[in-house]
Amino acid sequence: MLTRKQYELLVYIDLHLKQTGFSPSFEEMKDALALKSKSGIHRLISALEERGYLARRHHRARALDILRLPENMHAPDSPAAPAAEESVAQTFAPNVIRGDFTQRLAGVRAAADAGAIQLPMYGRIAAGLPIEALRDTTSYVEVPLALLGAGEHYGLEVAGDSMIEAGILDCDTVIIQKGDTAENGQIVVALVDDAEVTLKRLRRRGNSIALEPCNVRHETRIFPADRVKVQGRIVALMRKY
Repeated sequence: MLTRKQYELLVYIDLHLKQTGFSPSFEEMKDALALKSKSGIHRLISALEERGYLARRHHRARALDILRLPENMHAPDSPAAPAAEESVAQTFAPNVIRGDFTQRLAGVRAAADAGAIQLPMYGRIAAGLPIEALRDTTSYVEVPLALLGAGEHYGLEVAGDSMIEAGILDCDTVIIQKGDTAENGQIVVALVDDAEVTLKRLRRRGNSIALEPCNVRHETRIFPADRVKVQGRIVALMRKY
């Protein structure tokens, strides 16, 4: 039997692992559960370890493994799923307050079981704007979790035909993994001179960086390395017909 906070933490960690591939930080867990200090999170994690729900990999930071989940954590529409209030009552200790919390957990379970996550859209690439300025806070794209790795991601609408030979067409949506590093040959979102954002293949040449288009009609641009900042790399592409 789990307390409300133990159950809530377990659901949060499970969803975070599915969305990002790594466990949340203690600060994130504290905020998610509306606790005043991280000591409460330490106690909850220890209790979940003792009950066989969680395991810590002590040689790595932010490394929690889900060993098992309560039997009642099914998708809400599943025939095997108990009624929401009965499910919570069976899992929580008797002092648990039901109601809004039950509804919130149902939404969390539904998102996790759907196998997809909504990512923010950062609009179409436009010269003169850093990538953060492109973000449209009203637009999101739903992406299967299987397409994502660890870390933070966003969607970006492609403008133009400079990457068509890599199979990236005008108006496609590319999924970008945020980061400031990339390997030679990877397709990246690059910020040039803190002003212009472009989607190109990155090549390092000594102290210079070449941003290569994938279209013979477009020219490769070469810059000193300190003028180019990597803002992410492409990990997936989505297209509507």
